[in-house]
Amino acid sequence: MSPPDSKMPGIQVPANLPALVKNAFNKARASGDLTYFPTQVTVLKVNSIPFQLRFSPSLANKPDNKPPPPPSSTTINPTKPFNPFANPTAALLVSPLPPSHNLVLNKFAVVPEHFILATSSFADQTCLLETADLDAARRCIDAYKREGRELFVFFNSGEHSGASQPHRHLQCLDVGMMREGLQQEEQGDKEWGVLAERLGDEKERRKLPFWTTAEKIDGKKGEELRGVYLRLYREAAAKMGVVDVGGQSEGEARISYNLAMTGDVMVVVPRSSEGGVVRGRDGEEVGQLQLNGTVLAGTALVKNEREWDALRNDPGQMREVLGRIGVPNEEGSG
Repeated sequence: MSPPDSKMPGIQVPANLPALVKNAFNKARASGDLTYFPTQVTVLKVNSIPFQLRFSPSLANKPDNKPPPPPSSTTINPTKPFNPFANPTAALLVSPLPPSHNLVLNKFAVVPEHFILATSSFADQTCLLETADLDAARRCIDAYKREGRELFVFFNSGEHSGASQPHRHLQCLDVGMMREGLQQEEQGDKEWGVLAERLGDEKERRKLPFWTTAEKIDGKKGEELRGVYLRLYREAAAKMGVVDVGGQSEGEARISYNLAMTGDVMVVVPRSSEGGVVRGRDGEEVGQLQLNGTVLAGTALVKNEREWDALRNDPGQMREVLGRIGVPNEEGSG
């Protein structure tokens, strides 16, 4: 293992992080400790913005990791849900990040080398992110940037966000790996880029069917980075009608939301719904398009072929669902 980057105090991220993730992913996949779900991909236009749509039929058999509802008073010895981040297995652990975090492979990967930044001790996914969470994410992004790579980091918080685990974790995707399969979609490969990168520009934000708020973060770290996060969270909460949120800097978030980070920008989208119905040519419901923080990368995933066909045949349905996941953007919803 290469020595950690020693230029900055605090959390230390290995300088060779991309190689560590790659090696751990290949080894865990070969041993059966993780499952990779190949996908088909196409690119749809939503108000001139390219969105990846991916289809993985085998994902329909993936275990549901969402936490169960609270047990009733009549439940006897309720089973404690499995927490993959409490004591990550050696096969899935990429690297500890002392003193507060671990890097762990996603056990069920749709994008190769998908890894997770999780707190080493339990912290609530629904509570506001702390400086250490954001600074660790920043350092992972920087480790990839030093190797000429881009990292997309996202966070799901709250019941409408697509969150599946109560233990706090941010998710990390190599943008190069997110392009897998796009080479067969020549035009799509040229057009698609990480959506969040566009959203530092208010004109681009107005094109979306859903409202977002964003701020440039190039060079920001530590408390300065958390200051950006708190401003965006408070603005999103106010947009959802939450009152007296201006002073909140800790505790339970008062909205569901997704956050995205790249090297240059941080974006927050408040959420009121996980997605919406997809209908076939005859108007019959064929599935539910459910979206998490990868919506801020400009990607969506479906698990059944009828849904895949319906969205490709009528891309307008993608725009309609996107317009229902949070606060509609009047300019981008038409």
